[in-house]
Amino acid sequence: MNRAAQNLPIYKKAEEIYKTVTIITELFPEDNNYLQSIKSHILEDSMVILAKISGAEAVKLYDIKMENAAIIRKAARDIMVSGNNLEMLGFADAKYYKLIRNLIEEFRVLFIEWVAGFDLKHFIVDNWGLFNPPGISPDYIQRDDELNFLDEEDDI
Repeated sequence: MNRAAQNLPIYKKAEEIYKTVTIITELFPEDNNYLQSIKSHILEDSMVILAKISGAEAVKLYDIKMENAAIIRKAARDIMVSGNNLEMLGFADAKYYKLIRNLIEEFRVLFIEWVAGFDLKHFIVDNWGLFNPPGISPDYIQRDDELNFLDEEDDI
């Protein structure tokens, strides 16, 4: 566990999402297999968000940070849309899911700020082209002086 990550506003908001998801999904009827399946997915997504924030904070490399960020974004969006059919599936208190949606929106704002803080100079070319810093193509040839951050004592 990356202790520094736990002090970040985005991590604290993710913890708030996890706790709220846990409380609300405890209200899902035990005998409703559909809702229990949704509960499992929502809880998993909220745990993934926490783990991936820690993972992104534990490394320097831009592409690894962005890969974690993409997984976080997907998990947050999945949580957001999971509430769409709760009432139809038999969850009488579906109105409480609005709390989770509001938290996800607050998280989204923090997420944008967090990602903007990733160091664009700490990268190794992603030859798949998906997670390179802006302006860096998959066939970009890195110069040795662009890799001198690797000499620092911190983790990659």
